[in-house]
Amino acid sequence: MAQQIITIDAQEVPFQEGQTIMDAAMSAGVYIPHLCHNPEFKPQGSCRLCTVEVNGKRMAACTTKAIPGQEIQNNISALQENRRALIQMLFVEGNHICPGCPKTGNCQLQAVAYYVGMLSSHYQHFYPYRELDASHPNYVVDFNRCILCELCVRASRDVDGKNIFGISGRGIKSHLVINSTSGKLGDTDFNVDDRAALVCPVGAILRKRLRYTTPIGERLYDQQPINVVGDSTQPHAGAKKQW
Repeated sequence: MAQQIITIDAQEVPFQEGQTIMDAAMSAGVYIPHLCHNPEFKPQGSCRLCTVEVNGKRMAACTTKAIPGQEIQNNISALQENRRALIQMLFVEGNHICPGCPKTGNCQLQAVAYYVGMLSSHYQHFYPYRELDASHPNYVVDFNRCILCELCVRASRDVDGKNIFGISGRGIKSHLVINSTSGKLGDTDFNVDDRAALVCPVGAILRKRLRYTTPIGERLYDQQPINVVGDSTQPHAGAKKQW
């Protein structure tokens, strides 16, 4: 199919019919902040971090189709302020203690917070009571860090064909659940080869006995910012490309 053109921050970006703005941006090496998006799965636009201005209107880049002639603003102060507020709310709604988290340096939430210039949580912390599920022989689920991106839900359902994870409740009471009789991961057929084992952008699903094999200071986002190395939940993360 013939390529067409949109502009993102005055940069010409080619796209093919059917691609979203996010698709086109990632293909061209233009970073648009995101947490719930992964090109392997159908976009759902839940985190809203990828909101951009399209011909003056704010739209989610992951769900908005690219159309010739679109003039898109992405890296502008008004959008960065909005993204910073969204990240701050994610931090206070859960229990994210970055210095003590095994995912620090590899965490996409932490990396995006650095990228948008978040220096404090700003809002009052909720400090919710959330349990940790260490029932599985190889994985631990720390519900304290879940941001409800649903990547594990979509990966388990659409790739692994297992439906191990789900979201229950509504609004502020929404929470991640394990679809087993006991509600424990150890009572499912979850395993290390599952795509759902690798897509969590935060420290909610962690492989046991591997937490500190890479020293802090030498991890993915310790070396380069997220706009350079990309999304840690995708197979290409770590390459020196700006997705």
